[in-house]
Amino acid sequence: MNILITGGAGYIGSHVAKQLLETTTHNITILDNLSTGRIETLDTLRGLRDFSFIKLDLKEFDKISSVLEEHKIDTIIHFAASIVVPESVENPLKYYMNNTVNTTNLIQKSVEADVQRFVFSSTAAVYGEPSVVPKEGLDETFLTNPINPYGMSKLMSERVIQDTSLAYPTFKHVIFRYFNVAGADIYYHDEKLTPRIGQSFPNATHLIKIASECAVGKREKMAIFGDDFLTPDGTGVRDYIHVDDLASAHIDAINHLQENKSNIFNVGYGKGYSVKEVINEVKKVTGVDFQVDNAPRRAGDPALLISNNSKIKSTMNWVPKYDNLALICQSAYIWEQ
Repeated sequence: MNILITGGAGYIGSHVAKQLLETTTHNITILDNLSTGRIETLDTLRGLRDFSFIKLDLKEFDKISSVLEEHKIDTIIHFAASIVVPESVENPLKYYMNNTVNTTNLIQKSVEADVQRFVFSSTAAVYGEPSVVPKEGLDETFLTNPINPYGMSKLMSERVIQDTSLAYPTFKHVIFRYFNVAGADIYYHDEKLTPRIGQSFPNATHLIKIASECAVGKREKMAIFGDDFLTPDGTGVRDYIHVDDLASAHIDAINHLQENKSNIFNVGYGKGYSVKEVINEVKKVTGVDFQVDNAPRRAGDPALLISNNSKIKSTMNWVPKYDNLALICQSAYIWEQ
């Protein structure tokens, strides 16, 4: 295949690129504007094997077609997006333009270029703030009701993708709704875990990333936002998935689409850990005790958000390898060091 990865210098995109470069012979083209992606990550990936890199913003509509044609792209894995929820509330137009409008244009150009497979990076934020979450977790039929512009921009993009596939049967898609992605590249050198790439997003808002920054001294302290939820220890419970397992799902998806119809999948482990449990695990694996303060709840934070992953396991035969909170935290910490 001739695969285009938008946002391939970013956190999740680079891990997908890594696995494609290591395990396949597909021709890989990475497109990124490097606003949050890192050129150093691309330099590391070049040590695996060659690929093409294009520095380009998706809002440059007139150049997208030439990229697809020049590289004979037949498969797109689309990550490029703005992802910070509070920022989306403060600047909604940025999110609708960068996420929804740019994705819509990319899809239009894809149809014109006869792109056959489109894998889209969506989010569990499309479910909003569920009043009740079943013990087995949210499945893909659960009501979508985003409570912020980020979630809505992704849901709108999902609809554009679905409607396009209905109108153009040769354009097939997989939409992934991510839960909480964490950790770094699982790579061993001399039998020692030595991540080559990881999460470098500035001013991160992800729990395990923040806790790891505290453990290495990049932050003086961190906060737990709400300790009065209706959960066993009062803190929010979330489904955490290692980035390499999430990446493998994308490779499974492009193979799945060769013989199967379009689909939507939640991607998580189907189990939950509380904020306190995660922080304690980071302290345990690092041997560092750092300051943790209590703070008020954040608006829109549900008590419990867990994925029901039965569909992706049964339909796509996805088999996660790193369903281990200690390993997730350890890889994130070593990368942060």
